[in-house]
Order: sequence, then C-alpha cells, then structure tokens
Amino acid sequence: MVHDLSQDIAPSANGQQSPRQAVAGLMPPQLGEAMIREVWPTILGVSSAVAGLSGKLIRSVFLAPLGWMFNALLFGRKFAPFLCQRYTLTNRRLMVQRGWKPEPVQEIALKDIDDVRLNADTYDAFYRSGDLQVMSGGKEALLLIAVPEPESFRHAIVNAVRAWSGTDHLKAPFIAAK
Repeated sequence: MVHDLSQDIAPSANGQQSPRQAVAGLMPPQLGEAMIREVWPTILGVSSAVAGLSGKLIRSVFLAPLGWMFNALLFGRKFAPFLCQRYTLTNRRLMVQRGWKPEPVQEIALKDIDDVRLNADTYDAFYRSGDLQVMSGGKEALLLIAVPEPESFRHAIVNAVRAWSGTDHLKAPFIAAK
C-alpha cells in the first residue's frame, strides 16, 4: 500500500496541526512531487513518414493489411526499451522521459512556463495527435512531439501551472473540471 504524504497531519505556520486535505491524492509541491498526468507519444513520434503512409494505406480497401503491418512495426519500435519516451506532468515540472526506467531527458519547472501552444499544422486527425510548444521567456523551451489528444494535455499543463505556481500569468482560458 502506498502512503499518501498529503494526508499526514503537519504543523502549520502558526505551530498548530493542520487538518487533513479534503481531497485525497492532491499533494502540494512543498510536500513532494506527485504525477498529474503521463502520456506516451503516438507512433507519429517514431516515424512520421511511415506513420502517414500507413494511415493512407489503412483508409484503402485492399492495402489496409499492409498499413496495419507498418503500424504494428512502429508500435513495437515505440516500446523498445532504449527508445520509449513519455511526457510526464507533475505538480512541480513537465518532463520528457526516456528509457525503460524513465529518466528525465528534458524538463521545465511549472513556474517557468509562460504559454503552451498547439501547433495546428502538426495535428493529425487519424492518429489524434499533434505537437505542443511550451514557451518560456518568449521562446520555445520544450517541444512535445506527437502528443495524443494534445488539447486535453495542453489544458492539463495550463491548469497545473495556474494551480501550483501561485501566479496567473498564462494567457489561455482556465477550464474548470465538471
């Protein structure tokens, strides 16, 4: 069983003990790092040319099995131990992790994120993926390639920045959970 540090009773600033959180699983960054969301890039991130070709083949009647074979090969390559990549959003940072045992290759702190943009030219309706640009200081700090359901992941990043960084400097609209 995993122990949730956010449920421990901790002394507050005035020395009294603070009550437990109302919602279990929400951990402030001061207590520890907790994963909010993790996504694996689609096979477009492995090879966009072959994935695009296989998407066209799948839409045809007679060549669909060949397209599925290309997709299967790319899918196997996507999970190869030394190649597998994932994008992880925590309550402290956004990371690009690589390897069988995920280690951060690139990362940016949530407080340093100014804006998150979906590159509309890279959106692929067949694979439902697109590229996200994470902006910091007026320039691209991180590029997330072939993110599945990119608009949803963009909103998760924006909401995490607003919730945990303590500032409201993002230009994007806040979308509350229903």
